Amino acid sequence: MSMEIAAWNTLYNQRHAPDDQRPFSRKTLRRIAGFARPHRRRLVVFLVLSVLGALLAVATPVLAGRVVTVITRQGAPGTIVAIAVLIAVIAVAEAVIGLFSRWLSSRIGEGLILDLRRAVHDHVQRMPIAFFTRTRTGALVSRLNNDVIGAQRAFSDTLSGVLGNAVTLLFALGVMLTLSWRITLLALVLLPVFVLPARRIGTRLARLSREAANHNSVMNTRMTERFSAPGATLIKLYGRPEEESAGFIERAERVRDIGVRTAMLQMTFVTALTLVSSLALALVYGLGGVMALGGSLEPGAVVALALLLTRLYAPLTALAGARVEVMSALVSFQRVFEVLDLTPLIRERPDARPVPDGPLSVEFRDVDFAYPSPDRVSLASLEEVAVLDARGGEPVLHGVDFRAEPGQLIALVGSSGAGKSTIAQLLPRLYDTDAGSVRIGGVDVRDLTTDSLRSAVGMVTQDGHLFHDTIRANLLLARPEAEEPEMWDALRRARLDTLIASLPDGLDTVVGERGYRLSGGERQRLTIARLLLAHPRVVILDEATAHLDADSEAAVQEALAEALAGRTSVVIAHRLSTIRAADRILVLEAGRIVERGTHGELLARDGRYAELYRTQFAEEATTVGSAGAPGGDPTPTVDPVGTPRSADAASNRPGEPVETVARVV
Repeated sequence: MSMEIAAWNTLYNQRHAPDDQRPFSRKTLRRIAGFARPHRRRLVVFLVLSVLGALLAVATPVLAGRVVTVITRQGAPGTIVAIAVLIAVIAVAEAVIGLFSRWLSSRIGEGLILDLRRAVHDHVQRMPIAFFTRTRTGALVSRLNNDVIGAQRAFSDTLSGVLGNAVTLLFALGVMLTLSWRITLLALVLLPVFVLPARRIGTRLARLSREAANHNSVMNTRMTERFSAPGATLIKLYGRPEEESAGFIERAERVRDIGVRTAMLQMTFVTALTLVSSLALALVYGLGGVMALGGSLEPGAVVALALLLTRLYAPLTALAGARVEVMSALVSFQRVFEVLDLTPLIRERPDARPVPDGPLSVEFRDVDFAYPSPDRVSLASLEEVAVLDARGGEPVLHGVDFRAEPGQLIALVGSSGAGKSTIAQLLPRLYDTDAGSVRIGGVDVRDLTTDSLRSAVGMVTQDGHLFHDTIRANLLLARPEAEEPEMWDALRRARLDTLIASLPDGLDTVVGERGYRLSGGERQRLTIARLLLAHPRVVILDEATAHLDADSEAAVQEALAEALAGRTSVVIAHRLSTIRAADRILVLEAGRIVERGTHGELLARDGRYAELYRTQFAEEATTVGSAGAPGGDPTPTVDPVGTPRSADAASNRPGEPVETVARVV
């Protein structure tokens, strides 16, 4: 490695030095060794080759000096040829060793990246939903990319670099002392000129680098938000592109200024070190030449000393930044281990069993629940805050108790924050209860295998989330082995087949980020088609039509009728007129079931449900009246079972007897 390359590497390592200076325990080092264990054979060979390469690097200058000595002594031509051949053999050996070392380095490094990414990715997938609601996605992705790559450098670069430089330094120093201890000691006097400026300038570069990274992070966040379809729409609607541009340019200019200062600092440092290296070389030639003329030193030794000088200063400069390299790698490992040390709250029991066959009942038995506190599910560094929010752990469900027989439908209604969506999330075991139990088919969901539970329970949420992929890929997420005719059947039942068939690419049409290229109703029907393709036996609808217009809602309700037919269903209703056909309606307030019964029964009681219904009915009537004739009748709606009726027709529906134990239909 040349002097200039060593200087640039030292500056880079100093510039990217970690702020985290925590001590590392033996446990951390043992865990690192655990990840390295599968690659230990390649590591041993790699390290041996690194040492051998360092030895060959020192041998070449010595042989070059030997050639000069033979020439000055008028030696035999055969000796010079033999030495030249040996130099050539060493050069070929260095090239072969270099290539093989690089191959081993890549295999070890990329293998380690794969192992770490697999471990982090699979672990993150087991984390509860609360983890994802708190964590910044960019910070989490950084752990999977930047920190994992930083960790693998410990083996592919740092370990071999430190060992190779140390061996080269020792052998070069030993040979130089043997040739001339006086010149060697004088050359070492200049060592502080290499090391001290590197540390001082490196600190300044690190500060500038962190400032630039902060500005870039803010710009990236702004661009991510503003360049998404909803963000771009918002900016255009409020007409503030000039202000947005000014804020962006201000930070971009600051990054530019930092870049100029950084480039000048780096070049000044490298130029100074190169100059000092040239002065040291001049010292060797000057003093060595005088000594050679005086007969106290052979001419070949002067040449060898000059060539060995780069083998001395370059490793010394590189080793000056070795601590920073090691710390950077260890910090990366530590940040990866932080994620791996978060204990998943939802874990499959060793003796878990599959969901029972046949139609399934759903039952909540005296369920209490509180969302987990931040320290149980997140990290301050992943939320990009100094300290985790201390709030959390407040109970949101209290003694929730109900049962749905197979094939029945239950509707959950209540004020915002009453606990409806929480109940929906407990059914597929996105969270676990704090007390009581949630049962499917008579079995506690905590005793069921994860795969069988996911296949038995299907859920449609109000946002209708889709991945930026094809319609085919979004459908196959539900059942990867599904054939194309099955996909078209699901689309037909979701009232979407005609639209998809009219698209130029059909099933291979890309839906855009979050499905933004489709309308709200089309997105929702596509998620329903995905649910139908999965064939779940229990269906959860979490306000699936909350944000749709009347036409889209009617189409989605028809699709929902297909999804609910013959299945045990739990529906969270935004519009109360859409759940009048439910066998049981549960009214929740502050995490408690305060009323239960059919639509007619609850209206007859004139309680909380009747209050909610009258309020919403008045709002809908006002909206319809203002849009059409004053005092006009409400527009027809479609119940989840697919039967059109006027909005007030069901209010006179004969009530069913109230049962002591409410059943979910």
